[in-house]
Amino acid sequence: MGSNQSVGECTSAQFDGIIGVTQPGDSWVARWQRIDTFAKGLYAMRVSGRLPEDIIGRLEDQGFAYRPRDGSVKD
Repeated sequence: MGSNQSVGECTSAQFDGIIGVTQPGDSWVARWQRIDTFAKGLYAMRVSGRLPEDIIGRLEDQGFAYRPRDGSVKD
């Protein structure tokens, strides 16, 4: 799969809310959203849709745990 196709399958223009994080390790909001180890930047609070199953499988094969950001998973 080419990178342009992957980007199209793994992104969404449908989201709710934006979080601006300048110091991820010091932010309680970043910890709450589980993005405290990410780079500083802007993040969506909730994203509509889910990744394709083959992408989820590849992430899991590489040791990454996929956590949907569409509100379907409750902690």
